[in-house]
Amino acid sequence: MRPLRVLLTNATLGVRAGTELYVRDLALALQARGHTPIAFSTVLGAVAEELTRSSVPVVDDLSLLGAPPDVIHGHHHLETLMAVLHFPAAPAINFCHGWLPWDEQPLRHPSVRTYVAVDDACRARLVDVEGIDSARVDVILNFVDLTRFRLRGPLPSRPARALVLSNRATEGGYVRAIRAACGRTGIIVDIAGHDSGRPTAAPEALLPAYDLVFAKGRSALEALAVGCSVVLSDDKGRGPFVTRSNVERLRRLNFGWQALDQPHEPHEYATEIARYNAQDAAEAGAWIRRDAGLDAAVDRLISVYTSAIDAPPGPGDPARAAADHLRRIRPALIDHANRSARIEEMAGELAKWRQRQAPSVTARLRRLLGYLVKP
Repeated sequence: MRPLRVLLTNATLGVRAGTELYVRDLALALQARGHTPIAFSTVLGAVAEELTRSSVPVVDDLSLLGAPPDVIHGHHHLETLMAVLHFPAAPAINFCHGWLPWDEQPLRHPSVRTYVAVDDACRARLVDVEGIDSARVDVILNFVDLTRFRLRGPLPSRPARALVLSNRATEGGYVRAIRAACGRTGIIVDIAGHDSGRPTAAPEALLPAYDLVFAKGRSALEALAVGCSVVLSDDKGRGPFVTRSNVERLRRLNFGWQALDQPHEPHEYATEIARYNAQDAAEAGAWIRRDAGLDAAVDRLISVYTSAIDAPPGPGDPARAAADHLRRIRPALIDHANRSARIEEMAGELAKWRQRQAPSVTARLRRLLGYLVKP
């Protein structure tokens, strides 16, 4: 087939997180196959820099592109809308990566030829909540780059080291319950992720050192592919130990929020940790490596791209469809603006209160110091 120019949109290309890394991995895979991926976001950062170092064009202004894309791979409705308005002749595929996030709602526009959900929950959102025709919705489950996430050596009979891998994990949060449970059997626990102040740009180099990983979503998928045992966990809740018997069902849920339906209790974590079985974890990881590889997913995506290119535009007037979408999302935008203004107002009030309190606090400290140093 001929090389394709694929415009990948995303809300941000900053912190290394779910859709940002999806864009990165897919762009690099398309580039390796001779296609021309282009990444677009109005918020750039670490992921944008990583793509640029790999010679993938990254823009925050679509007018910088001198040639239109053959197809728009659209993440997030506002960025996808910008792309279809800027390139009205380009067909688009609108992706849904989440059940709840506001920016994952579908874009109803004639340029959108089809919708892709990354798990069964996202498909249900598109079809059963948003009213998208089921015939226009495909499911392409998330993937893992098996050339980066290589298989580790065999797991020990008992876990010795554990890793909490999440951008939301902090010492003061749910990690306390994990530490308490692991401490009962002498398992050492480390944390990696943005909010803990220990972000990692190369989880593929970090994971092989750990026997047990507490993670969800993409991180859980990558840990399984490496051959680690995994307990689903994040700040939203705790899920089960991933085993060969449940891995296929949990993959359909993207190892995500639907499986995180239990509270963070040390004794519950201890129960899950007790299910550790090195052989079973190896079988679950082997299944992931057979089913979730990047190459197979890219084959599916390219097939979706070519079908979209060959398909006619949907019904309706493009300008009216864009206006209708803006009308639908306006209340949420206004609500967000009002909340932001209130937060700024409260921050200002807090700063003024601190200024008023400072002199009296200083005076009290001086009196206390004077009392302490009296002979």
